[in-house]
Amino acid sequence: MYAVAEKFVSINGEGTRAGELAVFIRFRGCNLNCSYCDTRWANDSRGKAEFLTCAQIAEYVSGAGITNVTLTGGEPLLQRDIYPLIAALMEDARSVEIETNGSIDLKEFSDKPYRPVFTMDYKLPSSGMEAGMRMENFGFLREEDTVKFVVGDEEDLERAAQVIREYDLTKRCHVYFSPVFGRIHPETIAEFMKKNKMNHTRLQLQLHKYIWDPQARGV
Repeated sequence: MYAVAEKFVSINGEGTRAGELAVFIRFRGCNLNCSYCDTRWANDSRGKAEFLTCAQIAEYVSGAGITNVTLTGGEPLLQRDIYPLIAALMEDARSVEIETNGSIDLKEFSDKPYRPVFTMDYKLPSSGMEAGMRMENFGFLREEDTVKFVVGDEEDLERAAQVIREYDLTKRCHVYFSPVFGRIHPETIAEFMKKNKMNHTRLQLQLHKYIWDPQARGV
């Protein structure tokens, strides 16, 4: 059984499939506590959730008629036996993306027959959670995966640039800067990218926060 905080159909608000429809399955529980977290209500392991089987989730996804599936949280990889769900969804010709916070070991997924696409955060200093990052995860990423740097201030930008260079991330996978909504102006990030010649790095805005109320759920 999986603890599901919410499930819904919307557009992908960020990442390589931004603007495309997706079925979202948001799981309850997270092992980090980022300063800017916008899904804190879903992070509490004792919070409200419905408990669904793999078959029930697969049935919901199939009934939605949407081919993209995003497993998010909280932290989806904290769910016990998450791989059978991934495999079941991908067996049904679904494209599965997992939004993960960078603190969970990705090694066990690297050689699985059904490997999802990973959008992995790297938590920068303003999050207060950088110490929880697993740097070895960079070695398991592929060209279809993404590293997302959620930026709250200029110190974050400098640290992100350092990590990108040190691990040669733009040659491994997609790399995105994403501003903390309401904390840093996107122009600041764009100017930093120009000044530092951040080739093959993309600035993204969270589309869902511009289309709907930034605090809205289920979008």
